[in-house]
Amino acid sequence: MKNQQNWGLGFLLSVLCLAAFSRLLPHPPNFTPVGAISLFGAAYFSRKYLAILLPILALWLSDLVLNNVVYAQQFPEFYPGFTWFGVPTVYLGFVLIVGLGWALLSRITAGKLLVASLAASVLFFLVTNAGAWWADPIYPKNAGGLVAAYTAGIPFFWNTLLGDLLYTGVLFGITEFTFRRFPAWRPNSAVFTKA
Repeated sequence: MKNQQNWGLGFLLSVLCLAAFSRLLPHPPNFTPVGAISLFGAAYFSRKYLAILLPILALWLSDLVLNNVVYAQQFPEFYPGFTWFGVPTVYLGFVLIVGLGWALLSRITAGKLLVASLAASVLFFLVTNAGAWWADPIYPKNAGGLVAAYTAGIPFFWNTLLGDLLYTGVLFGITEFTFRRFPAWRPNSAVFTKA
């Protein structure tokens, strides 16, 4: 049984790594798997530190490559030196999505996944655009500036929404299909259960 649980853990970590790697492939802005990874962590890792750590680690590692290799070549004026961390409100948004996943995905159903994915997109939009309003001097620090920041973020919201829906469907679909095929892999060991 322990060996089966190890296979289950290995499978879940492989799914997370593949999803995180897909962020390095060419994609439209904000069409990424990180929102789905955050929901995935909340649903399958009930040890809270794993549910938060794994999506944040996936984001951070892919940010290191994107910011210092891809974006540094495309936009050298914005990336003059080695960049260790991305935008803090992006990380905050994904941590909050993990919390959303804890609240909505105690039991995984297609309907709950749809609601969680839609809510994750809206939450990410609200948090990151409020952060842009606060940090970017282009926006006045008043209600009009906040509205302008949210308005500027609308085109990116649609990509976030589509990415969250697609990746949530793929990650959870593959995982639930695999767990039905290999029921002994389903999380129930000490690695997965609440501490």
